[in-house]
Amino acid sequence: MSTTRRRTVFRTVAFVAVSSLVALGPAGAAAAATGRPSQLQRDTDALHEDGVTGVSVTLETPRGVRTARSGVGDLGTGQPVPRNEYVRIGSTTKTFVATVLLQLVGEGRLSLDDTVDTWLPAVVEGHGNDGRGITLRQLLQHTSGLPDYTSDVVPDLSAAGYRTNRWTTYTSEQRVAFAMRHSPSFEPGTAWKYSNTNYVLAGMVIKAVTGHSWEQEVQARIVRPLHLTHTLTPGTWPFLPAPHARNYQQFEPGGAITDTTTAYLPFDGDADGAMISTADDTNRFFTALAGGELLAPAQLGAMQHTVEVPADHGAPPGTRYGLGLDWTPLSCGGGYWGHSGDGFGYMAWPATDGRNAITVSLHSRPGDDITATRQIREVTGLVDHALCSARDEAPQ
Repeated sequence: MSTTRRRTVFRTVAFVAVSSLVALGPAGAAAAATGRPSQLQRDTDALHEDGVTGVSVTLETPRGVRTARSGVGDLGTGQPVPRNEYVRIGSTTKTFVATVLLQLVGEGRLSLDDTVDTWLPAVVEGHGNDGRGITLRQLLQHTSGLPDYTSDVVPDLSAAGYRTNRWTTYTSEQRVAFAMRHSPSFEPGTAWKYSNTNYVLAGMVIKAVTGHSWEQEVQARIVRPLHLTHTLTPGTWPFLPAPHARNYQQFEPGGAITDTTTAYLPFDGDADGAMISTADDTNRFFTALAGGELLAPAQLGAMQHTVEVPADHGAPPGTRYGLGLDWTPLSCGGGYWGHSGDGFGYMAWPATDGRNAITVSLHSRPGDDITATRQIREVTGLVDHALCSARDEAPQ
């Protein structure tokens, strides 16, 4: 799930910060030697000081790689956030899935103007939902109006509910069937609203076209060609590989925090948000995508053709959404491409301006919307500072 387009079932996390920081990489080492933390480290520390248990950041520029960590990766042991950690990337998965579907468009195997019903007959129907009038483009751009299934798979938004229901698995068809219990939000193509159901359907379309699961196609078309050796499509396997930090969720304002490192399979297991990666791999993916390594110009242009994200959605001002890819303006001019992802206890925020790439990972979420909004604002501020500074430092 995307943090800027949060599932309504989530609250996110504020609580007393636990430990302090370690700076990594050449820039961090130099700052430590002089006693002057870099801006990247200061921004990372600010997130920890605002209640995030553990934070890690990796910034890649033509001048090299800079990293920063703050807080702890395990509240029980006090161990720091691991270097080169595996993280859940949640709805960042959607960009991988959209890329595969657009590759199929480039191969002439389908069209963005195909209806959902063309490939998935009678799957989207009931309560006013009609796959005969929804295009694949509208799925990828969240302009389909389809209801989001995720509230149906969180019957109890509490620590006990998480523990009880986290092992439950659903097929893609079952997830779509949950959504079909509800009426659409609007007529297709008339507005924008984030719905994870769109990408469950996109994964199903990939299988209908290729005969292979979306996971197989992502691996064959993106992961292996780019040598993303730490990027996984784990299916219903609910655990993170080592090394990883632990994730923590606060389920109500002021409440206790819960270790949510184990996936919540009802929504962590499909084409809308199942993947696991590392900051290095995620940066490599977005750099390759923006640089035209994965899509032909026509398909990349279609992906980057954006619509406005409503101001009340919680995204940074000026954010626009393409096909599985969003664009956020920078204070220094221009903007960056990315797609955030989150779930119980975690958030990933990758971004690239085409030359530099950054991924921010948070390992806890607060239980109140005010803190959640403030932490997201701090993440976007960190990304803005990092990319604008990298631009200023670039050789002329």
